[in-house]
Amino acid sequence: MNTALPLVAAMLLLIVWSATAAERLRFWNLTTTTITELRLAPAGTDNGGPNQCENDPDKSVEHDERLTITGIEPGLYDVKLANKAGRACLARDIEVKSGQPYAFSISDKDLTRCEPR
Repeated sequence: MNTALPLVAAMLLLIVWSATAAERLRFWNLTTTTITELRLAPAGTDNGGPNQCENDPDKSVEHDERLTITGIEPGLYDVKLANKAGRACLARDIEVKSGQPYAFSISDKDLTRCEPR
């Protein structure tokens, strides 16, 4: 009986699972408010993508909640967000990483240029 075949199959399954899990990018909201709009643009540009809050069942990300991010690759981004309190803010040069429990987080200290919406 060939015992190597089940071992090889198990290793391949682990590799495929690891690659899939590493590609899932998640945002962790460490601000003190609920975020209702979250858009990522390559750093230094205004090319904001789709509202990532649409990925959440209630279309918002509460404090300490995580959100799956879609349609972007790891890299450096400027993040535009709006919160439930009616303010729009910018967080510049946020590094999005893969293979981590979460790809990036934003806290109140990261926010600049906040103004009423």
